[in-house]
Amino acid sequence: MNLLIVEDDERLADALAHILEEAGHTVDVANDGETGYSFATQGTYDVAILDVMLPKKNGFDIAADMRRAGVATPVLMLTARDAVPDKIRGLDSGADDYMTKPFAPAELMAHLRALTRRRGEVEFETISNFGLVLDLNERELSRNGASIHLSAKEFALARVLMSNAGKTVPKATIIDRVWGADATVEDNNVEAYVSFLRKKLRFLEADAHIETIRSVGYRLTEGRDA
Repeated sequence: MNLLIVEDDERLADALAHILEEAGHTVDVANDGETGYSFATQGTYDVAILDVMLPKKNGFDIAADMRRAGVATPVLMLTARDAVPDKIRGLDSGADDYMTKPFAPAELMAHLRALTRRRGEVEFETISNFGLVLDLNERELSRNGASIHLSAKEFALARVLMSNAGKTVPKATIIDRVWGADATVEDNNVEAYVSFLRKKLRFLEADAHIETIRSVGYRLTEGRDA
């Protein structure tokens, strides 16, 4: 599973990430509400784990704004609050499940399994835009039956661009999502992987191309390269 943790207690967030990564999952971590909301709307996750009491934007507001933005990612509220009104508010905000701290790792895993069993329309195994299909399990990009395997970084780049098709993705967001928040990455590294992905799109004869938005970032848009 690809999971998002939004938790301002950095020690707890790191501990949760370690538990989940040890179980074979991919984890992104945000330590404030605004960053968490940005991740939730710009990436594709199987579950978002949200603390309630967060700086800049609380978990209730993140969940509500995700739903308003059409983001169907299942939300697990994780908080020290156990009062019934808070649970009701969380569920009414768009959360799918609720856990109170402290909890055992096995309990967290059980909640995650329960959420991902409710797959249906909220489970994403592929991302499709402009006739392209990105397989999130096989790391393959395909069009009209032709497919090509992507490297890890090409896949991460394709994922963020296809999740935001038609929208400009800032270069800082690309660096964060492809290399990690603490990575030191030169502009030419980003440009190199954009070039690699452009070649893959041309190989597939895709009706989409990556547009450079000067001094800002990149955008996947409809139409072939000129």
